Amino acid sequence: MPRPHGFEYREHADGTVRITHHGRPATTLHPPRSGQFLAEVGASSDPQLVMARWTGNYKRGNERTARDHPRNRR
Repeated sequence: MPRPHGFEYREHADGTVRITHHGRPATTLHPPRSGQFLAEVGASSDPQLVMARWTGNYKRGNERTARDHPRNRR
């Protein structure tokens, strides 16, 4: 699976954080969750991965099931 990319976040004066993916809105975090996100992204060596997890755009768990389906085996 390729590494996540294209995520950006912007912190606003009211404490909300808006995360976008390739310029399109992905999610909006309000306090206190926005504070947790900022602490995690600040301490991370891979902020793209953190943003992917917080937006839910991260390994949905069905990759192996889909790969092993008879329709996808060739």
